[in-house]
Amino acid sequence: MATLSVILITKNEAANIRACLESVAWADERIVVDSGSSDDTVAIARSMGAHVYEHDWRGFGPQKNRALGYATGDWVFSIDADERVTPELRTELEQAMREGEAEGYYCPRLSQFCGSFIHHSGWYPDYVLRLFRRGKGRFSDSLVHESVQLQGRSAKLKSPLLHYSYLNRADVERKVAHYSDAAAQQMQAAGKRTTFLRAALSAVWAFVRTWVIRLGMLDGRAGWGIAMMNARTTWLKYRKLAALNSQR
Repeated sequence: MATLSVILITKNEAANIRACLESVAWADERIVVDSGSSDDTVAIARSMGAHVYEHDWRGFGPQKNRALGYATGDWVFSIDADERVTPELRTELEQAMREGEAEGYYCPRLSQFCGSFIHHSGWYPDYVLRLFRRGKGRFSDSLVHESVQLQGRSAKLKSPLLHYSYLNRADVERKVAHYSDAAAQQMQAAGKRTTFLRAALSAVWAFVRTWVIRLGMLDGRAGWGIAMMNARTTWLKYRKLAALNSQR
């Protein structure tokens, strides 16, 4: 029977890590790579039987590749601390591994924003490649918005992966700051430059694309919040890029 390694990266995820690991307790091994948590993330993960390794932060892609390097199972499932595998998704994952008709499988991801599950705004079905045969997939080296680079055929599953992504306004602000920092660093590394006008126009477009084109208006107040968040993240990443370039 095929074996499964679940991998995840963490930093200060004490509020999430227990429920996440419980949702994949059926896996053959659970691997956590932590980057300097100051809360109880590491202790909780170890108490639940996960294999925990501690490394400095190198960006999302490189960090997930570190976790992948510790995996020993026939298959790998990548999960974030704020995600949960439902019993229905578990059944599909086990069937996919058993039949092995593809080298990798995409899961639809259903995300929550400040208490509401989002079905529009460009957030659903939000297919993400999370299950893949070990040796056939590797993460891109992107500092943010990393993806699995798969060798071979892929297929889609039907049951959603639940994503408790933004719990409250403080969580939104924290992630906006984190993602805009990483995006600015990645753009600077690629030699990109920007202007005040481009930052402003890009922020407006991010709002319009989310609220109008991706039907965020159908998600009500939550959709408005997501559109504003996307606009703010876009604005900040370009302004931070400008600041980084001015230091060169």
